[in-house]
Amino acid sequence: MSGSGFLRRVAPLAVAAVLLAHGAAWASGGEAAGGHHDPVAPVVLALAFILVVAKLGGELAGRLGQPPVLGELLAGVVIGNLSLVGIGLVEPLEHDVTIDMLARIGVLILLFQVGLESTVAEMLRVGASALLVAVLGVVAPFALGWGVGAWMLPGAAASVHAFLGATLCATSVGITARVLKDLGRSRSDEARTILGAAVIDDVLGLMVLAVVSGVIGAADRGAPFEVSSLALVVLKAVGFLVGAVAVGLKVVPRLLGRAARLRSQGVLLTVGLALCFGLAWAADAMGLAPIVGAFAAGLVLEPSLYGQFVAHGERPLEEAIEPLSGVFVPVFFVLMGMRTDLRAFAHLDVLGLAAALTVAAVLGKQACAAGVLGKGVDRLTVALGMLPRGEVGLIFASIGSQLKLRGQPVIDGPTFSAVVVMVIVTTLVTPPLLKWRLAHLP
Repeated sequence: MSGSGFLRRVAPLAVAAVLLAHGAAWASGGEAAGGHHDPVAPVVLALAFILVVAKLGGELAGRLGQPPVLGELLAGVVIGNLSLVGIGLVEPLEHDVTIDMLARIGVLILLFQVGLESTVAEMLRVGASALLVAVLGVVAPFALGWGVGAWMLPGAAASVHAFLGATLCATSVGITARVLKDLGRSRSDEARTILGAAVIDDVLGLMVLAVVSGVIGAADRGAPFEVSSLALVVLKAVGFLVGAVAVGLKVVPRLLGRAARLRSQGVLLTVGLALCFGLAWAADAMGLAPIVGAFAAGLVLEPSLYGQFVAHGERPLEEAIEPLSGVFVPVFFVLMGMRTDLRAFAHLDVLGLAAALTVAAVLGKQACAAGVLGKGVDRLTVALGMLPRGEVGLIFASIGSQLKLRGQPVIDGPTFSAVVVMVIVTTLVTPPLLKWRLAHLP
């Protein structure tokens, strides 16, 4: 489609976004006309604005050959910094409690989807090469991220440095998978190694997040650091994931078998979400991040378990959850973009931290090349495929911004902005680098 045709299509949405922004700003500033003020009114107006902005950003990113999630994030950055040019429309939305809660639900649904895309069987058969790639892809970035934190933020606590390392552990392999599919290489040895490693990478990354979060929580409560307490957090994280998956594989088939007797539509989605939210609560009750439970729920709900529902005319769970994901997940990405303060980059130390984190993120994943054991598998392709942090890196950073240490957020505003830059750069460079490398392979 020509540029003018594209503009004609998006113009109505852009106008709608501007009108909704004005309405949201007005609604958040006072009561509606006539003195009547239903508390849901400003929330739904803000939600309408965020969804329109997310769709515009995702559409533009897709036309530029980038993942839609990047467009949603950048759209949030743009509208969140309109005050820099004298347009103060959306500041109240950045800290709105209800919008923040919707974003958190979006994160749970997103990690639930990530778990649905993986199975326990896949994890067990990925092979030594994918396992080694995943381990190196977590250990090296974590060490480098910790080192960058200790170098650039010497006054911060060691737990802050550790959390920066945790944000670099993540891999958003969905971007890589899309590029490999577009180039007809999704069944190559490189693709199998990357995708297999990504499954283990997610699990290891969540364990690192759980351990670091647990140590920070203990420090905030005044508990001294001890090796025994660290070991307890590690055992708790590993025990929860292994226990949730083991129990789930025993209980879920029976639960779905009984639920399949119900004649109502949407039973599969209801059971899936109930399991997702229930395990998210259980993870939080054990002092872990709720996303750990959401991921575990997706992991145990394997497609082979709900064939009865599909036979009765219900959509597979991966498809049934898409409408919910399309509403809640963009709220998270737009909100994370809105909380990225571009004024922070007026300070050279923030720019330096962003650059150092980006370099560490790139170099850390290049260590994955050493884990490739199979003959004929291109190591550089595997290393480049593990580069993008995407949504997973943002989730880790957002959790860091919510954790408190001595009353202060572990990831403060400038540091969060630097992490967002790292996520954007690693996400942007992966598609062209992969295309370049694969073009030179037979």
